[in-house]
Amino acid sequence: MAAKKYVCKVCGYTHEGNEAPSVCPLCKAGASEFEAVKEAKKKGFNTNSDLYAIIYSAVVVVIVAFLLAGVSSVLKPRQDANIELDKKKQILSSLNKKDLDDPATTYKDLIVHDLIVSAEGDTIAMSGGFDLTSDDVKKGKLPLYVAKVGGQTKYILPMTGNGLWGGIWGYIALNDDCNTIYGVYFSHASETPGLGAEIAGDKFQNSFTKDKDGNAIVKKVFENGKVALTVEKAKKAGENYHIDAVSGATLTCNGVDKMLKTQLAPYYKFLDKAKKTASSTTTGGGNGGGNGGDNGGNSGNGGMENNSDNNNGGNVSAGADNTGNSSKTDKTAGNVIDNSTENVNENGGVECGGDTTVANTEADTEDESAIDSKDNAENMTGTVESADAEADAQDKEE
Repeated sequence: MAAKKYVCKVCGYTHEGNEAPSVCPLCKAGASEFEAVKEAKKKGFNTNSDLYAIIYSAVVVVIVAFLLAGVSSVLKPRQDANIELDKKKQILSSLNKKDLDDPATTYKDLIVHDLIVSAEGDTIAMSGGFDLTSDDVKKGKLPLYVAKVGGQTKYILPMTGNGLWGGIWGYIALNDDCNTIYGVYFSHASETPGLGAEIAGDKFQNSFTKDKDGNAIVKKVFENGKVALTVEKAKKAGENYHIDAVSGATLTCNGVDKMLKTQLAPYYKFLDKAKKTASSTTTGGGNGGGNGGDNGGNSGNGGMENNSDNNNGGNVSAGADNTGNSSKTDKTAGNVIDNSTENVNENGGVECGGDTTVANTEADTEDESAIDSKDNAENMTGTVESADAEADAQDKEE
């Protein structure tokens, strides 16, 4: 509490204290000559009060919050674009595409689909996987990226897990056999520098596709329907499934190993279906080309299934000086399509890039009928001529 003021009415001396002095030190007047001074009340807040401090702090916090919210809303489109670009860079890194001048364009050129698939192996949507959240994944929607690199299909699977101090994540790219590894990418939130943080380094990531000398090696993910790929110090898995753990980062590498096994397993059914579909659509067919003339190009590549009766493309021989599309067949150099009938399709093939791929069976039937009719006519003519010759011989003998 502040001290009170007393003024001597005789000499004007001002005394501060809880009560007036007994004697004025200047004029020696008694205490009765002192009167208390009434202080005027100050207008506004008392800046020394607790209430003032609380109100002041609240106002400052509100103003700063509004400023930050405004700045964040203005910068959000740019922030989202940077996050999206960083994600694209990570996906491209799993395809061994790093330090690109224009990653956005490269991503657009290489990534043909961002699928949404299910653990049952079904394709939920052909696009939209890039925008899936962790909540969507919990509901059974799995993102999967399909890329075309050098004309070959690559499947990119995203992964998330936990390291020693925080989250870890990554992408693994598989070849079109849906099993062998084409490339990987890993990153982390707060692993120990020089130890667990090494999972984001080239040395660890290259070990999935190269040996210590930099030579290409083959590492696989699945074996008998399960994830066999293992990151560990001791080689318990087979040579094609083992990745050396980072020395001194056991717990972080354990997190990577667990992430691989838990995050890749749900994709197996889809990849197995994709592999079987690719195998069933692989085109067969024989290398045609007879031995006549100058041996023409390959003619007669079959379709999806090379039927034994060669109705869907057979080996059509090239005639003399036939250097590409077979327009007319030389029977003397042609292959026998059927053991009972020399059904050579001379003009009924569909020509595609120099190879006769699909035979016209109706034309074959008509040609065969024409040949049979011609053969029958020739046989009948030969029989009549033979009979006449025999009759003439008998007449001469008689």
